[in-house]
Amino acid sequence: MIPITDTLSLDPDDLSYGMIRAQGSGGQNVNKVSSAVHLRYDLANAALPQWFKDAVMALGDHRVTQAGVIIIKAQSFRSQEKNRGDALDRLLALLRTAATPAAPRHATRPTRASQRRRVQRKVAHGQTKRLRGRVQDD
Repeated sequence: MIPITDTLSLDPDDLSYGMIRAQGSGGQNVNKVSSAVHLRYDLANAALPQWFKDAVMALGDHRVTQAGVIIIKAQSFRSQEKNRGDALDRLLALLRTAATPAAPRHATRPTRASQRRRVQRKVAHGQTKRLRGRVQDD
């Protein structure tokens, strides 16, 4: 089991790795060796609590599909093993982000000085707009 938090853990059997050829520069070797890794994690069928699955889906991350599958592509390294470890680290970072609850927002009030500055800006802007009007002929 791979720990996500103190109470949540990930079953390594739920992870599926697909090896693909990496994009970008790398010379002739990049055309012969499948060093990039596609990590797939089916969140819908995972043995995790429902509140956690909902939190991951609510992140709005582009790596999470609507079907609840997390897909991570790792191709930073030339070694397949390093790319596999990088993909797993990025998956754990994504899951840990969902595991930490957002800090509650505390309502605050603007200071009196900031309220005064706001009103002064509004008055000055109104005067500028009044000056744009027609000139009165007397």
